[in-house]
Amino acid sequence: MIVLDYKDRRPIYEQVMERLQELMIMGVLQQDEKLPSVRGLATELSINPNTIQRAYMELERQGYIYSVKGKGSFAADVSRIKDAKWMELEAGLKEMAEKAVRLGAGAEDFVRLAREAYRKAGESV
Repeated sequence: MIVLDYKDRRPIYEQVMERLQELMIMGVLQQDEKLPSVRGLATELSINPNTIQRAYMELERQGYIYSVKGKGSFAADVSRIKDAKWMELEAGLKEMAEKAVRLGAGAEDFVRLAREAYRKAGESV
């Protein structure tokens, strides 16, 4: 489920957060699905439970998860977050398209570059 990269300069809790966010946005972790316990995930990843607790606290602050006292943490409805990220993607794509136009690239060239970048990104995920 989560693979840590110890060569990554980012703190471990940020890597855990990012991977859980991706799993929720991709629909692997469904709304209201229970997340692993702090201790359980820490044991699975061989890291300190405080690291997982920090990741969960930040995810809750950002609206990705919610906690139920005595029951654990659960995936929240991320549809608004997903919509916001989609709008962010559209804005970035618009900016890239404008750069392509300024460079004199045709639509076919831009689409070809976008397809190639998408293919490469899919290989690395």
